[in-house]
Amino acid sequence: MSHPPATTPVPSPGTLFNMTITPTTTARPAHTSIVGGDDTANADAGAGAERGTGKHPTPDFKLPKLRIEIRDLSHPGAKYFLDAVNAAECLASAAQNVLALLYSSPDCPTTTLPPTRSITLILRDMSGVAYTTGSDLDSDHKEVHFSLGYIDRIKPPSRRTEEITGVITHEFVHCFQRNGFGTCPGGLIEGIADWVRLNCRLSPPHWKRSADGNWDGGYQHTAYFLNYLERRFGEGTIRRMNEKLRIQRYEEKAFWTELVGRPVEQLWTDYAEKLKDKNAVL
Repeated sequence: MSHPPATTPVPSPGTLFNMTITPTTTARPAHTSIVGGDDTANADAGAGAERGTGKHPTPDFKLPKLRIEIRDLSHPGAKYFLDAVNAAECLASAAQNVLALLYSSPDCPTTTLPPTRSITLILRDMSGVAYTTGSDLDSDHKEVHFSLGYIDRIKPPSRRTEEITGVITHEFVHCFQRNGFGTCPGGLIEGIADWVRLNCRLSPPHWKRSADGNWDGGYQHTAYFLNYLERRFGEGTIRRMNEKLRIQRYEEKAFWTELVGRPVEQLWTDYAEKLKDKNAVL
């Protein structure tokens, strides 16, 4: 979830754990594809376990400075986080995967990387799940606030690693994506973030495709629709969408017809019809 800048309680010195992840080009896990979880473990997880358009090569992007703050080491969620993930690898891999899906490669001539200079993951006791904001320095320094209480409540415990990684990946999208100079609908912003999570193979078991309601309902609802568009119009469609949001304001009719030649209402109708066909490949 992306939010405008907001104030954050200042932790006391006795409860702050601060680690800076300094490499700007980082070693990722040995694989060379965007992945996030055990395919075998998720094979029977239901519709929510369906993945995105497949594996993608992950080139090395120069990463912003990555930091983590744990504001209460005594909280059970802090222990579960530290047990579930290697923070340095998790944050670096999430950033690399987001950049690869939204920008292809560091020297891609058709996309322009954002000026994000640092990302600080802040684990603290708060309501909700997570949100992203600009720091007090400026909007090029991002903060991702992640609820320790939510981490504590992840069930079953075997899903902690994948769920933590999935939430961080979603929020890291907000650190790098474009927003049409603030005019892009929130549902599309959140849908792109969950589309990246989906294509990192980090979709939780409860996710499912649905054409109920509006196309811009957000999150996984819009993510599966975007995945349908990526398959229908070719790999790179969402990347072109993100780049389009860098250079112009969002005006729905012009935006979609220029992007794929059709109004979004027609695309949503087409998607709904596809969902009725049990043999369709989406």
